[in-house]
Amino acid sequence: MSSLKLFIADDHPILLKGLEDLLIEKKFDVIGKATNGQEALNFIIKNQPDIAILDVEMPLQTGIEIAKNCKKNKISTKIILITLHKEIDLYLQAKKYGVFGYILKEFALDEIETCIENVSRNIPYFSKEIKQLIGFTEENNTILKELTLSEKRILKLVAQHKTNKEIGHLLFISPRTVEKHRSKIILKLDLPHETGALLSWTLKNKHLFN
Repeated sequence: MSSLKLFIADDHPILLKGLEDLLIEKKFDVIGKATNGQEALNFIIKNQPDIAILDVEMPLQTGIEIAKNCKKNKISTKIILITLHKEIDLYLQAKKYGVFGYILKEFALDEIETCIENVSRNIPYFSKEIKQLIGFTEENNTILKELTLSEKRILKLVAQHKTNKEIGHLLFISPRTVEKHRSKIILKLDLPHETGALLSWTLKNKHLFN
């Protein structure tokens, strides 16, 4: 693992030092560090480390903006973001810009080694707590690929609180056909057969099929 070249950035010097000490103790090769986003981006562009571990909230450039820049400039450095934030929008932006790791600050010291090992093998790593919080799992994403176009359309309308009758009217099918589709979706998603289970799932996972 020590052949991996790591770069770290955080605008809190104490947190930066703590992270650096931990990585060095774990025999990782830390080739650079920065306390603001612009310095971090300049270093990444110039030196292209294997992995850059960045705080999301930094002055001059946020971790997300750095990831966006790296993607735009086709820089091969894999980005791991460390954040205090649990908002779904930030998570989705991270996914959009090809961020490979996303861990919560409170679990960073416990998870960073596993995260680096995964990312170095091209396996994205996202804190379990993040996934649980937003109801997202890779399995859900995979299962969605098994749904038909009609089933995905119905899911979208369920998320808009439409009744079977309203969905039928919009898709030119009978309410009974809608009910059949819903039953199939529930089976495919392995959801409990109880009132509101599908609506609850669609609201949690809206971002997956929008």
